[in-house]
Amino acid sequence: GVSGAYSESAAEKAYPGCEVVPCEQFDIAFQAVENWLVDRAVLPIENSLGGSIHRNYDLLLRHRLHIVGEVQFAVRHCLLANHGVRVEDLKRVLSHPQALAQCENTLTKLGVIREAVDDTAGAAQFVALHQLKDTGAVASLGAASIYDLNVLAQDIQDDSDNITRFLMLAREPIIPGTDRPFKTSIVFSLEEGPGVLFKALAVFAMRNINLTKIESRPQRRQPLRQPVGTTNGSLKYFDYLFYVDFEASMADPNSQNALRHLKEFATFLRVLGSYPMDISLA
Repeated sequence: GVSGAYSESAAEKAYPGCEVVPCEQFDIAFQAVENWLVDRAVLPIENSLGGSIHRNYDLLLRHRLHIVGEVQFAVRHCLLANHGVRVEDLKRVLSHPQALAQCENTLTKLGVIREAVDDTAGAAQFVALHQLKDTGAVASLGAASIYDLNVLAQDIQDDSDNITRFLMLAREPIIPGTDRPFKTSIVFSLEEGPGVLFKALAVFAMRNINLTKIESRPQRRQPLRQPVGTTNGSLKYFDYLFYVDFEASMADPNSQNALRHLKEFATFLRVLGSYPMDISLA
């Protein structure tokens, strides 16, 4: 997003005092790190209300960056408008689709038309740039300050427990340790068959390794396949990639043994990163 997006606030939490470089698209942020234009990328991966950011799961596999940290950020939506505009003047409200969905109750009560744009801060920028008098934006307090907008209402999200988890990405991995809580993220694929996924997850359970996340995504290059021995062309199934986060460091022999075990039957396995857990909710 543009300056004032929640990703910018997450980046400042992750790296206090850093110079923040806004990127309008997720792909551009990945490329900026790969091309040595920036040192790190801070990108959303999941929200406690809206779920996973599937685009970034796909980009994690497409690019060769490493996860070197995570940051959890409490999202607090505000209703913004130009100075002199009252709530009752609003006929439409702009924001990112997830932000609009997260403020469903408030916006329904206002009876406004909702219009989706690429990001929350971009909505605030548009309203300010065009000096709109009948249009508001759902965005952050930071965006209100940057674009000189009036805050008509704060904390308008339906659920106060609105947390977005961001990943920090770098060109090189960090050296994992065991001195504090670590998390490891992996992606793997399996042959089709009964109980294969159960067998894969069991390599962690038998070693008392706690899984915090599992996400399945169809393989983009060959999403559909004809099962062997069938003649009915409609009998197809997806080949899946499984993204898993677990609470352990790759410096722990337990984790190393679990992945060795998984490699025995996984058709593909890649460690995306082993990094310190963020246990704060600021």
